[in-house]
Amino acid sequence: MTILDGNKVSSDIKLEIAKQVEAIIERGEKVPHLAAVLVGTDGASMTYVNSKVKDCKMVGFGSTLIDLPEETTEEKLLEIIHELNTDKDIDGFIVQLPLPKHIDEQKVLMAINPDKDVDGFHPMNVGRMTLDLPTFISATPFGILELLERYNVETSGKHVVVIGRSHIVGRPMSILMSQKRNAGNATVTVAHSRTRNLAEITKQADIIIAALGIPEFLTGDMVKEGVTVIDVGITRVPDDTKKRGYRLAGDVHFDSVSPKSEYITPVPGGVGPMTRAMLLKNTLLARERHIL
Repeated sequence: MTILDGNKVSSDIKLEIAKQVEAIIERGEKVPHLAAVLVGTDGASMTYVNSKVKDCKMVGFGSTLIDLPEETTEEKLLEIIHELNTDKDIDGFIVQLPLPKHIDEQKVLMAINPDKDVDGFHPMNVGRMTLDLPTFISATPFGILELLERYNVETSGKHVVVIGRSHIVGRPMSILMSQKRNAGNATVTVAHSRTRNLAEITKQADIIIAALGIPEFLTGDMVKEGVTVIDVGITRVPDDTKKRGYRLAGDVHFDSVSPKSEYITPVPGGVGPMTRAMLLKNTLLARERHIL
């Protein structure tokens, strides 16, 4: 059993990006600049955005954090997005989700310039991804592909079962894994909460990508020997034995699944760090596009 170590691979990617930034500076060119917009005080979102700011500093990117109060109006947020769209110094930006309930998330995502949409959520970028055209692939699916490639996990001709159909992970992963690419050329089955006899399907899978959002849903009796398991989920589960009162759990019951796995991602330290690293990679790509 091999652990797909997202911490290690993401560190490698950041070092590679840092070297590219050094070369950009030596040529006297503009360094990449990532902006993040945070609305409200959601704890997980604040932690995640602050981590992105630290990542930018680590690799030498410029970064801007726009921290807005919970009561910010949709109109005001759209004004800020317009400013970022037209700011030539900003190569890419993200609007951290979820947004407060009084703001229409879809309207906000539609307002982002697709050429600066480094989250890859704009319909234009999703469409280009579907057609296998050059675009921004959303960071989590992009990170999963990179992890599979760097560990040389064979995917061609394999049966991949994606559990989950979200627009952020499940659906794009099902498309990407079926495309002609190094981490691709697979036969893909998409399963979800309404799928009947799910265990019968997962037992046939060579690769399982669990992105359902239910902690420890996938158990050892649902997989076959030699399976590769990618655990996208991360949930705070109450745990009185922990000082902080909770533990982080993935969608996979690691203790029962890992003994049967050839490759498996841990939680934390698997897909999560890769998501952050690929956001940096998308920002570098955005900068390259803007100077052409």
